[in-house]
Amino acid sequence: MSELIKVEQLDAIKNALKEVTRIHANISKKKTPKAYIKKKMGMDYVEIGYMKALADKEFPGWSWEIVKSEALGSAAYVVHGRLKWYDNGVMRTGDMVAAHRIQTKKGSSGEFVDVGNDIKSANTDCMKKALNMYMNIADDVYRNQYEDPELTDDQVKAITKLAGEISDEEFVKIDTLIQEKKLNALNYKASFAKLKRLKEAK
Repeated sequence: MSELIKVEQLDAIKNALKEVTRIHANISKKKTPKAYIKKKMGMDYVEIGYMKALADKEFPGWSWEIVKSEALGSAAYVVHGRLKWYDNGVMRTGDMVAAHRIQTKKGSSGEFVDVGNDIKSANTDCMKKALNMYMNIADDVYRNQYEDPELTDDQVKAITKLAGEISDEEFVKIDTLIQEKKLNALNYKASFAKLKRLKEAK
């Protein structure tokens, strides 16, 4: 009886982890609205308001804590922050560090512009990095999206059926490429289009 309970618990854990993966994959695929994408020094970034709103929607109950903050002389301000959130019912934590340069007035001998604003910016940068790293928010902008190269069952059926309609030789060739992982989700569309052209030209 105890072994049966352990198996059930293991299945529940596996299902929970699959759901976590699914949720993060869906968030990663989300396209960030252009209204929230800005540019600074030629680099794209996302406004913190959008990232926090999406975190509230997808991971209600999340929190942000500043573990440590300090100035690196007069050059920069560093923040070590900690993100806490519920991931499909499991409480998780993730740490992040970010630095922001302390602005000085032009032509002055080290006179600061607004240190308070620099500290706030360091915290914001740290929080944004954590929201992106751990929650996959704005992966499209920060170029952190990952495309699973594994073909779906429907893709395998469709392309092998098409190859078989061309010739037995083409079917074997495509099946071998699939088995060797050389034909995958990253080159599937191009391969399928090539086979369609071969069939039409037949």
